[in-house]
Amino acid sequence: MNIASSKSCGECTLCCKVMAIETLAKPAGSRCTHCRSGQGCLIYAERPAECRDYGCLWLVDDRLGPHWKPSKSSLVLTTSEDGIEIRCDPGFPDAWRKEPYRSQIQQWATAGETHDVTVLVVIGERMVLVTAEQEFDLGIVRPDQRIVRELEGTRVVGAALVEAPELE
Repeated sequence: MNIASSKSCGECTLCCKVMAIETLAKPAGSRCTHCRSGQGCLIYAERPAECRDYGCLWLVDDRLGPHWKPSKSSLVLTTSEDGIEIRCDPGFPDAWRKEPYRSQIQQWATAGETHDVTVLVVIGERMVLVTAEQEFDLGIVRPDQRIVRELEGTRVVGAALVEAPELE
């Protein structure tokens, strides 16, 4: 990943809407009570570590052009333990299906199957696993659930949700 120091949040506060912030008991998909449009975070100096440590992929990866800025795309890109997550503004749940985003997401999904990297679209609590050949709408995924992919070689042919204790 290449650090792109020329990018800044500016007017963008979409992460304050789409991300869950446990410390503040803020669920994903709802605007943080400390966020003001046009002003940003009202508790910026005292914001929780979750917020301080966060940086969307658009900010840190110079391969993502200006059209990927969350305030323009309605998408916040983040990484997870096993892949990339595309978090949609709940007001624009199909933003990820529009071009040029859809084509790039499909490229990531195709490359991801070869390298065991998942590509998830997150719309509130709903998740869609995007693969090279299809989409698996997983519905609402609870924090105590995990996504298990069924593979044929490196190709994903199925996906299911399991309770986390079942994996141990």
